[in-house]
Amino acid sequence: MAGPVAPPRVSARRRRPGVIALSLALIAAGGAGVAVLLLQVGNRTEVVTVVRDVQVGQVLTEDDLGKASVALDPAVKAVRADNLTSVVGKRAAVELKPGSLLAPSQLTKDNLVKAGEQLVPIGLKPEQVPATALVPGQRVELVHVPAQGAADSGKASDISPETIEGRVVKASSAAPGTGIVVVDVATTAQEGPTAAAWVSAGTLRLVLAAPDGE
Repeated sequence: MAGPVAPPRVSARRRRPGVIALSLALIAAGGAGVAVLLLQVGNRTEVVTVVRDVQVGQVLTEDDLGKASVALDPAVKAVRADNLTSVVGKRAAVELKPGSLLAPSQLTKDNLVKAGEQLVPIGLKPEQVPATALVPGQRVELVHVPAQGAADSGKASDISPETIEGRVVKASSAAPGTGIVVVDVATTAQEGPTAAAWVSAGTLRLVLAAPDGE
């Protein structure tokens, strides 16, 4: 009968100094990496955010705004949280959406419809909407075109059409189904009723004016 089996011998492993040094170096490097990461995460800036929809020209209130702590890139121009009270009472120069950062360029002190002006809403069919995006402040011309019946009967005049200068205050998104875009255009108080009559008669077209200096 066989005798008891002796357990295998486990030889003690000598720890080489080089391996120990390498391990310590890796641990130190890992700790440094964590420290850098924590430093980057901690380098955050308190900024002003938009918490609800704000229409173009609307006066901002504290209820429209919030604060957030973000890692802000120097190239991003955002209103700092300590300046929140200074933007309350200003008007939105563009449409503001919830969840976005508030930038100084999105604000204005001026009323978008100035004294002596009137606001004329113009509905544009999809084929009448310029490919260039309509933005607040953009200069446009309102052109009076012949009515469809007059054009078909040959009664259209050969003289240059009447035009009215205007400025875009707001352009809506295309309406679902119809694709119609409504553009609010500021004109002089004297020309506003004329432009509104052209809109009602369906004889108005909107064209983009050349930028100043061109």
